[in-house]
Amino acid sequence: MLIGAHEPLAVEVAAVIRAGDVRRLRALLAAHPGLAGARLGDELVNRTLLHVATDWPGHYPNGPAVVAELVEAGADVAARFTGPHAETPLHWAASCDDVAVLDTLLDLGADIEVDGSVIAGGTALADAVAFGQWHAARRLLERGARTTLWQAAGLGELDLVAACFTPPATAPPAIEVTEALWCACHGGHRPTAAYLLERGGDINWVGYDEMTPLDIAARAGHTELVAWLRGRGAKSAQDRA
Repeated sequence: MLIGAHEPLAVEVAAVIRAGDVRRLRALLAAHPGLAGARLGDELVNRTLLHVATDWPGHYPNGPAVVAELVEAGADVAARFTGPHAETPLHWAASCDDVAVLDTLLDLGADIEVDGSVIAGGTALADAVAFGQWHAARRLLERGARTTLWQAAGLGELDLVAACFTPPATAPPAIEVTEALWCACHGGHRPTAAYLLERGGDINWVGYDEMTPLDIAARAGHTELVAWLRGRGAKSAQDRA
């Protein structure tokens, strides 16, 4: 079922979901068979009701109960956004740092390793780390999510980072070490940043959002890390211009 985003039913069910009105949602689902699996939008860009429940900024009232109600009525936890990316509701919950809804989706069968994120087509963990949604990132790790080098660095998981450099693992390419260094500074993890700097990470690489490791550490409010970086010659992207 495809419903135009501005049609009365689409507007009403979206409002009910955001309000966390489980009773009214249950009534709508009963009155409109197939609504739980409906997509709102058009043929080119559309999303499911679970995407509505996990949309930014997330943390809607009764979020877990709303998600459970939709899934019980037939919503697919694996459904993907249709449009410029292919994210699932789990990706969106991770991007909102909505741990309670994230847990509910996983408990109801969402695949923790599903791909499709806006960050290089990766997992929900890719979104959580890239967007600095650290509670969601930690919970995904606790629930068994696999990490890449940059994700482990962003979380400050030095053991996981070091494993990427330890035989039989092949040493990562220089650009991946540098990206991981940037992510360690994003997360505010000095020991991990130091480890990656010692292994060739470029302390002045201008990375995402046109920021260097120093810039991203400053933006995130990691003042001690900023001082440490400056002591090792780190510069702002503005200094390099």
